[in-house]
Amino acid sequence: MMKKKFFYVITIQYLGYRFHGWQKQPNVKTLHLMVDRTLNFILNKKPFKTLVSGRTDAMVSAENAAFELFLEEPIEDFEAFLELFNYNLPQDIRAKSIREVDNKFNIIQSSKTKEYIYIFAFGGKFHPFCAPIMTTILDPLNIEIMQKGAKLFEGRHYLKNYCFRPTNNGVYEREIDTCEIVENTLYTANFFPEKTYMLRVRGKGFMRNQIRLMMGALINLGRGEITLDDIKSSLTPENTVAIDYVAPASGLILHKLEFD
Repeated sequence: MMKKKFFYVITIQYLGYRFHGWQKQPNVKTLHLMVDRTLNFILNKKPFKTLVSGRTDAMVSAENAAFELFLEEPIEDFEAFLELFNYNLPQDIRAKSIREVDNKFNIIQSSKTKEYIYIFAFGGKFHPFCAPIMTTILDPLNIEIMQKGAKLFEGRHYLKNYCFRPTNNGVYEREIDTCEIVENTLYTANFFPEKTYMLRVRGKGFMRNQIRLMMGALINLGRGEITLDDIKSSLTPENTVAIDYVAPASGLILHKLEFD
């Protein structure tokens, strides 16, 4: 007789600065390793499995991420479970909520919208405490032209140039709902520079390093190394402009994750 299984979605947030991304890897500390290690302890080594909605790279943080938890026994008290889970997680990972789902739910295949933000400042050497969530560009940047460049990404475009190590079999026609550069008012601290900015990108799905390659192109645009026409060209199959600057990871945050 097949055992009944129980399915839960847990939302978490984390500071990714000291982790080598989500996915487990030999001999390095990853988010998945720490989450599973903690679950193994609080579940008293009972069988379980975890599956994440999408993997983040090394040093990337998340305000709202999610993973699916598969169990052979039900969780009776959600509040007590979250309290115990958080008590044992390291301080840079926090579980926010838990809900039960049915066996038809698939956290990877379920339609979802993600919003990423990339926080940056420019023109100086700022406090080292900024490093975990902000990228500092020492050179001056033309924010106005970067804002115009960001808007060019909105809509449906050919984004193979914004995928790290693309293959010939990928689907590179992608749609971006929102892409804008605005002043950062989400995250503040007394050691932040006076003015900081963020790239905000919202869409259904993103390829490996896509946001960081987009940010890298916009930084090069702000430096005057490429033009708005180069950005337009990079969004077509006929592109000849090299898009190869991957912006540092620590400025990137998965801000929102919404299941449709």
